[in-house]
Amino acid sequence: MPASGATISGIVAYPITPFTADGGIDHHSLHLVLDRLVDGGASAIAPLGSTGESAYLDLTEWTETAASTINHLGGRLPTVVGVSDLTTAGAARRARIAEGLGASAVMALPVSYWQLTALEVQKHFEAIAAAIDIPVMVYNNPATAGIDLSPTQLWELVRDVDNITMVKESTGDINRMHQLRELSDGTLPFFNGSNPLALEAFRAGAAGWCTAAPCLIPDQIRAFYDAIQRGDDETADAVFGRIQPLLKFIVTRGLPTAVKSGLALTGIPAGEPRRPLLPATEAEAAELSDLITASVG
Repeated sequence: MPASGATISGIVAYPITPFTADGGIDHHSLHLVLDRLVDGGASAIAPLGSTGESAYLDLTEWTETAASTINHLGGRLPTVVGVSDLTTAGAARRARIAEGLGASAVMALPVSYWQLTALEVQKHFEAIAAAIDIPVMVYNNPATAGIDLSPTQLWELVRDVDNITMVKESTGDINRMHQLRELSDGTLPFFNGSNPLALEAFRAGAAGWCTAAPCLIPDQIRAFYDAIQRGDDETADAVFGRIQPLLKFIVTRGLPTAVKSGLALTGIPAGEPRRPLLPATEAEAAELSDLITASVG
């Protein structure tokens, strides 16, 4: 496993993809969000995941967003670009584009209309990894992809394919993280993708937390992670207890909708999510505002 896979750790922040009123990419707002994430202490930036509405962008829009993100960051932080696509060829194409734009790594979710066999998943990821030289993060999120990769499958992909070096585990099952650590003898960098599980995940040995929450409460996420790094359990527990209701809300409502609404409340217009997603209702926005205030307080 190349050492480069271990260079990404900590808070991996997920930006939304802002849209203008006419449906185009709003680069100005995107850059404001990225600056907030950098200034807020994020360790890496991961555009074009679930939060970034990658599934609803065509290839031109996807490429435009990836280029805008990487160029604006200018190397200030590593970038982990989401390259998931319905076909293996499409995912490999996006991976090559991301590498060409200067991405530090890519992340891929196995997405398919048909249920994939273990061999089909393996060949899919082998093809993505073979298309590029930068590290690949395997993303397991059966709630969105409909395909569940076991800890053993995830570890075997990292073990057997040279530049597959990291795993993002988003089932919300802490036992899987313990299994990943045991299978790899603690050598596998795995990342928590379930917001409400962040505290337990770090205590289970997670290398980092992939989250959109820094878009809304960057200082609180940094305070939480700093406490984790110091081994200050009392502060970590207190901060996490305060922010956990917000973390649960944004996941339950849907990350693009909730985070875009929250950004508007905190001074950055991000437009509406792309249909079929709908913007937050007035009641949802009011609840979100209260949760942000409580998290900051």
